[in-house]
Amino acid sequence: MSPARKPSLPQDPMTALQKMIDQSRRIVFFGGAGVSTASGIPDFRSRDGLYQQAFGGLTPEMILSKSFFYLHPEMFFDFYRTRMVYPDARPNAAHRRLYLWEKEDRLRGIVTQNIDGLHKRAGNRRVYELHGSIFENFCLDCGAVYPLDKIIRSSGIPRCDRCGGVVKPSVTLYGEAPDKYVCIGACREISNADTLIVAGTSLSVEPAASFLSYFSGERLVVINREPTSADRRATLVLRADVDQVMAKLSPPLDP
Repeated sequence: MSPARKPSLPQDPMTALQKMIDQSRRIVFFGGAGVSTASGIPDFRSRDGLYQQAFGGLTPEMILSKSFFYLHPEMFFDFYRTRMVYPDARPNAAHRRLYLWEKEDRLRGIVTQNIDGLHKRAGNRRVYELHGSIFENFCLDCGAVYPLDKIIRSSGIPRCDRCGGVVKPSVTLYGEAPDKYVCIGACREISNADTLIVAGTSLSVEPAASFLSYFSGERLVVINREPTSADRRATLVLRADVDQVMAKLSPPLDP
């Protein structure tokens, strides 16, 4: 990805961001765990995030791997239910702002690394869930599809009502490749964007982070509390929480 153009910007970063949004017609939003923290979902890679913890000598990366799922499914589901699923979470200001932009036909797509489904719950339809969603689950044997309640309300290993097979969440585990068609769609939207907003992500997970190389538009905005590898190429960098930034933009969001 070549560096985005760096125009002369107002000193106030929020004024600069508002100006960019007003000028944009094909926005793509690329988000990570930091987008959902204001909804009560903890992030993963920050200093106090989930991935800095150990669980009985096992790291989250080990438990959330394809091999662990097949070798120790009961332990996997115990961790998954208590640490990865937040059914009561609600969309925050960031999700609601993106929905408003989609209604205005200003937002061309959301590329998310999150599995919480909050973008779709906010009303967005142009969503590329790179790592799947907790709301989609399927039987490994017969392919029967189940809602999240199937996982939450079961104990131990969730079993298919039809054939008794294991019901697996449609989330991408370590050792699994993201869905090819979701990736193709995400890269297509990024390549066609005039403005790319990268928010709430450390850009440390591949292959998702490499998708930014497809961007050749005018404005690259980074909103993240910590530095990222995209900062040096960005038109504008805001060191802030995503939901707070989105709440301050115009027009005001509904309560």
